Amino acid sequence: MSDVLWIRNGRVVDPANHRDEPGDLFAVDGLLVESLSRAQKKSARVIDAAGLVVAPGFVDIHVHLREPGQTHKESIATGSRAAAAGGFTTIVCMPNTAPPADNVGTIQQIQDAIRRDAVVNVHPTGCITRNMAGEALANIGSLRKVGIVAITDDGRCVQNNEIMRRALEYAHMFNLPVMDHCQDASLTEEAVMNEGCWSLRLGLKGWPNAAEDIIVSRNTILAAYTQASIHMQHISSRYAVSLIRRAKARGIPISAEASPHHIALTDESCRFYDTNFKMNPPVREEIDRQAIIEGLLDGTLDCIATDHAPHTDYEKDMEFDRAPFGVIGMETALAVSLENLVHAGHCDLPFLISLMTAKPSQILRLGKGTLSPGAEADICVFDPDESWVVDSDRFQSRSANCPWNGQRLRGRARFTLVRGRLVWDGQQILDPDG
Repeated sequence: MSDVLWIRNGRVVDPANHRDEPGDLFAVDGLLVESLSRAQKKSARVIDAAGLVVAPGFVDIHVHLREPGQTHKESIATGSRAAAAGGFTTIVCMPNTAPPADNVGTIQQIQDAIRRDAVVNVHPTGCITRNMAGEALANIGSLRKVGIVAITDDGRCVQNNEIMRRALEYAHMFNLPVMDHCQDASLTEEAVMNEGCWSLRLGLKGWPNAAEDIIVSRNTILAAYTQASIHMQHISSRYAVSLIRRAKARGIPISAEASPHHIALTDESCRFYDTNFKMNPPVREEIDRQAIIEGLLDGTLDCIATDHAPHTDYEKDMEFDRAPFGVIGMETALAVSLENLVHAGHCDLPFLISLMTAKPSQILRLGKGTLSPGAEADICVFDPDESWVVDSDRFQSRSANCPWNGQRLRGRARFTLVRGRLVWDGQQILDPDG
């Protein structure tokens, strides 16, 4: 007997198909269809979406799931549940695990955990270099064969330009995107926050924009030289936005992302030494925040990605200098993005949804982020105006290092469906096989 889904009375927004209208959505056996027969409607599982937005499931191409080796912070099970609670149906996990995902065995271990524990679609990435040490290339071809969707040394930018050039050439040969955390390490030794008036006031070592700008420049030159696709992660500097804009105008095959915290926060957030505002790259000045928003609006920056980076409370609960970088973000990404882009009047809702669905999917060629008939029924039904107070202790994530804890946000996922199966009902995770 077929499994039939009918989502009724919602505002259906599918930017990939230029659709924004009141209507219904249908799926049979996990695939979207144009309509249902009378008999199918009688047997369908019905979700009433009156007053809600029905969109493709969100796609996050930059998350840290910490498995293997650091499951005290997060795991594929808990991280995928956090994704579902945030409306994400497809996520891409970074390879900075313990050990790093630089070999076939570790990727297969991750794939086994995904099949066993994940409630959303999870795709692994592999390392650019062995042990993420930046000294010798990983076996990129073998990693490609076991299912990685990109290579990156996320968290440890490759400093050697010759190695990065060779990585791009090999990746191009295997039709793999390269993702890069843009950071010149020689400029950031012992730095903990943005270099500016607030770092001076707080007596903390500053992190200059130039550390990002130099690597963005390097990457655009190498992308032009090799014609390999390179994606710049979590852009934070206004100068980097300008560099990317000019490179795209020249037709260089690059893309870039912005994180919700970089479109919402500035370095003034660090004034109370709260380590939940310590992230890499750091939040910067208001002029940088505005430049990132402008970059998203004009297409210089291609998508939104959370850089979900979980840490335990005992790791974050220490001096600002000593605490690890990173914040969690999947369960607040929708509300923070709505607040700073749509509710702030910068763009309309379909444009924001495109930044969180079709556009990130296109960068890594995932085939997601659409409500086209025949596509898998990965769907987020959300209320863009629901007001709620963030309580990170009630999150699905195993960690609680959230900069918005205790704050009131607006916008929340009500239902998350993966291949037509309800996995999040607005309150709890449901067994997708149940």
